[in-house]
Amino acid sequence: MSAMATLPASLGPVTELVGRELEAAMLRERLRDPLVRLVTVTGRAGVGKSRLALEVVREIGGEFGRVVVLDAGAPDTPSALAALTGPGGPGGPAEAAGSGSPSARGEEVARFLVLLDGCDHEARAGAAAALEALSGDSRAVVLATAVEPLGVYGELLLPLAPLAVPGAVRWTAGGPAGADPQELREVASVALFVRRARAVDPAFALTLENAAAVAEICTLLDGLPLAVELAARRLRLMPPHLLPVRLRERTTVLSGGPANAPERHRSLAALAEWSCRGLDGSARALLARLAVYEPGFGLSAAGLSAEPAVDTLMDRGLLVAVGEEQGELRLAVSEPVRSHAREALARAGGEDAVRDAHAERYRTLVGSAQAGLGGTGQDHLLRELAAEGANVIAALRRLRERGDGEAAAALVLGCRLPWLAQGRLREGLEWCDTSDGTGGPGGADGGGGAGSAGGAVLPDAVRARLCDMSGAFALALGDPQEAVRRYRRALALGKGVGDRRQNALVSAHLGAALLEAGDPPGARAVLVTALSALESMGVTGGAAGAAVSLACVLRAEGDRRRAQELLDRAVEALRRIRDGRGLAGALRTEAALALDGDEPARADRALREGLRLYGEIGERTELPGLLEEFSLLLMRTAPAQRPRTVRLLAAADTLRAGTGAAVADEWRSAAERARTDLSARLDWTDFAVAWAEGVRMTAPQAVAEALSAPPPARRPTTGPAPEDRSLTPRQVQVALLVSEGMTNRQIAARLDISEWTVVNHVRQVMRRLGCSSRVQVAGAVGRWT
Repeated sequence: MSAMATLPASLGPVTELVGRELEAAMLRERLRDPLVRLVTVTGRAGVGKSRLALEVVREIGGEFGRVVVLDAGAPDTPSALAALTGPGGPGGPAEAAGSGSPSARGEEVARFLVLLDGCDHEARAGAAAALEALSGDSRAVVLATAVEPLGVYGELLLPLAPLAVPGAVRWTAGGPAGADPQELREVASVALFVRRARAVDPAFALTLENAAAVAEICTLLDGLPLAVELAARRLRLMPPHLLPVRLRERTTVLSGGPANAPERHRSLAALAEWSCRGLDGSARALLARLAVYEPGFGLSAAGLSAEPAVDTLMDRGLLVAVGEEQGELRLAVSEPVRSHAREALARAGGEDAVRDAHAERYRTLVGSAQAGLGGTGQDHLLRELAAEGANVIAALRRLRERGDGEAAAALVLGCRLPWLAQGRLREGLEWCDTSDGTGGPGGADGGGGAGSAGGAVLPDAVRARLCDMSGAFALALGDPQEAVRRYRRALALGKGVGDRRQNALVSAHLGAALLEAGDPPGARAVLVTALSALESMGVTGGAAGAAVSLACVLRAEGDRRRAQELLDRAVEALRRIRDGRGLAGALRTEAALALDGDEPARADRALREGLRLYGEIGERTELPGLLEEFSLLLMRTAPAQRPRTVRLLAAADTLRAGTGAAVADEWRSAAERARTDLSARLDWTDFAVAWAEGVRMTAPQAVAEALSAPPPARRPTTGPAPEDRSLTPRQVQVALLVSEGMTNRQIAARLDISEWTVVNHVRQVMRRLGCSSRVQVAGAVGRWT
């Protein structure tokens, strides 16, 4: 067996692979498979295809009779490939036949491995032809790297994606609060950044002070390994917290790659230019148009359904799928190509027209959604607008930048419900105030003058609606007094307009704020008038909302019967118009009334339906409160569910922090009492683990966790003790831990037994209790007490 070939310097030095353990294992297995002839590692430029292929060849090259490493773009590569299949080559006829050949002696012929790197652009056609020729030799195993598949018969693909980035976070100028260095170290892109940063500065460490900046750097760079490495090299020049500021505008500022690396690997500008080489006119035009879109835009929203160039861009990795929402792909122009394309567009003088078209598209999208947001189609539209949120903000900035104040204000007004549902509370409040031009009730004109947005004077009708909308955000943020001031200003602005419908809606909102501010009599007076006006005008959704608020007032005054009657009417109306978010809010009030009447089962049903509705629309603002209410009910009806209750309280706390909302002192005290009680009743370690699990939950996970809790028993029971159900003492222990929401692994650790033993115990428990799920086991255990 001959020694492995010397690897060319152009492929780079031996380096440790970071975050590629799975891909390396898959590639090794494919190359070792005797039936595999050609494997092509694909992925966009800078993703690390060559490095992965090279390191795998170094690892397993000794298993082949010969290893040949070639650069597909080198001038002498075609002749070298021809020699492999010609006489005297490892695959030539002189070696395959003749009295002295291995085959003539009946010996097994060793396979040889060819690494053909960089089969792109001009080298693509020649590489494909050479691989076709090599396919005639059964001993040849070819490993190729290319941006897109070569299209050769029998080709197996190993797509290589960028490294994972920190989870979805809405980044602000200061980064996300509470970035955990320990958690971030487990993210592949962050791990690579830290390794390369230490090569520049051996003293570098991921800390609480720089963790948020490092996470943002990796996210801005899409986890592209070459870009992450170049960014880490910049720590020679600036501290981590300043680097994201440079990268937010454009990532192509990064340069300084190794001198012995290919030209395209020395800067992101060169990498982007190389990536776009060879694109035809239609693909380039499409790329320029899409470069102004923020990541996460939809195929249909961008008007791409009939564009054949989309496939070309996706094949080259210039346009990538970043997710899916309701069956539609979410796309992004990959970095650094996006920055490069925007720079080219600006130099050509076409950026303004493209950004204007982008703004108009999203202005139309939000405007057309208004009819369905109040009822039918609400869940679909809210999810779509949430997915397009970054592009809506970009459109707003463009409208403001070009001085189109009325268009910007109209777009802001169209985002009222989407932003409330998404938890964009402070951001929404700021847009309302800046669009109004007064900075809120205490602004320059004090509520009487004409506001402006982007230099344009807005009509009082628009300003009144903006002020009303800002009151909704102030109330959601937990400041009812500020909400009351804003609603009253909206009414003052609306008096001269004469829009009875809008004024009645604002009055209903004012009544809800007065109740939260501790003024039930004032709230009652306003709400009675508003409800009557809205019902007379046939404003079903607004009337239902006013009725729910008035029911809350009546409950506060102790009139539960009238409150229930009013609430029943509101719930029926909201179900009829299919306003899911409004219905979920009404169900929260129904649950409170049920608990007042000592009907925990009815409260449980109402809260569960509300949770399902919030899950369907992707609600963020009101979900934390509903999770807390459900948790307190769970503490009351299912004491065995304490770990699940802790997880839900932690999730609610974290989700609320993400919106920036505050809670009333009374409710905060109730939640703190619940946490104190739970920490006293649970082992400290169990409490801490459950709390940490809850903190990591996303909103959908928190909803699923709540809905998986067993419902309360329909009636008290003194049913048979567990021993009477033929459970052994160990099975009783396992059943009790299952009812607390523990996993098999957690139970095994608690009882110091194997996980497989736990699985067997759980099966026996379910069989003997006649249960078909862990939820039913928890319900059965709950009835023992």
